[in-house]
Amino acid sequence: MKYLVLDVGGSSIKYALMDEQAQIYERGSTPTPQDTLEHFIETIGQLYDDYKGGIEGIALSMPGIIDPQKGYCFTGGALSYIRDIPMKEKLQQRCPCPITIGNDAKCAGAAELGFGNLQDVEDGVVIVLGTAVGGCVIHQGEVQYGKHFFGGEFSMIFSHGIDGEDFWWATNGILGLLKRVQKRLSTQQEYTGIEIFEMANQGHLEVQKAIKDFVTILVKRIYSLQCVLDPEKFVIGGGISAQPLLFEYIQQVNDEIFENNDYYVKPVIEPCYYRNDANLVGALYQFLNQK
Repeated sequence: MKYLVLDVGGSSIKYALMDEQAQIYERGSTPTPQDTLEHFIETIGQLYDDYKGGIEGIALSMPGIIDPQKGYCFTGGALSYIRDIPMKEKLQQRCPCPITIGNDAKCAGAAELGFGNLQDVEDGVVIVLGTAVGGCVIHQGEVQYGKHFFGGEFSMIFSHGIDGEDFWWATNGILGLLKRVQKRLSTQQEYTGIEIFEMANQGHLEVQKAIKDFVTILVKRIYSLQCVLDPEKFVIGGGISAQPLLFEYIQQVNDEIFENNDYYVKPVIEPCYYRNDANLVGALYQFLNQK
């Protein structure tokens, strides 16, 4: 059996034809409509038309606060035309087939739970480092959504103070890394995550220090989550999670904090198994395990 699986992002919709083992048979992408809900639904409808003769249903991963049981979107992340929308109902009017809809970070967590590095874990946490900081909490082998479907929204955690620069997204999103590099280099020049790690890998000491500063905040917050949730394992995803240097520094800081403080438990921190396809794989897992 095949499934049409969609990963809706702010600029593009990635799609794939997949089977129950998450094998991908076809893939592609199309621009995400920026104007209206009707345009968004028709874009998905056109993909459905291309595959409707050979699929069992549609599985979506989307940004925003979402009730996955009802397929209801309270918000749509950067897609401002999505607010308080019964999305599953509207999509099924255009695409008459079984449909599931899940938050993108929760789907990334489901990918690790179903097929990745949390398969044998009862309690785990997924942290996705990107533009912001996505998260997913897994308890007793299930993704946790919370009463208001806000569970795992790590970006909105304060470190101290009450202004926006103290949110976790501002310190451990890509902007937080860039600001640390700019401060160390006394420059306002813009760098991508790839460029920052290229400089560090080439031996640029100040950039290495900036990454270490970035990682120190990350690991401190992981220790805080360990105290509250006490999971068996943390896995970290997002674009920069592919960088070996990131995990070298994570291990260093983890060792330093554990050795110099009276912690009973040392967090287990590993990279995610899935990276670019995590949301697709997780959306499929949610479809296959819907209740």
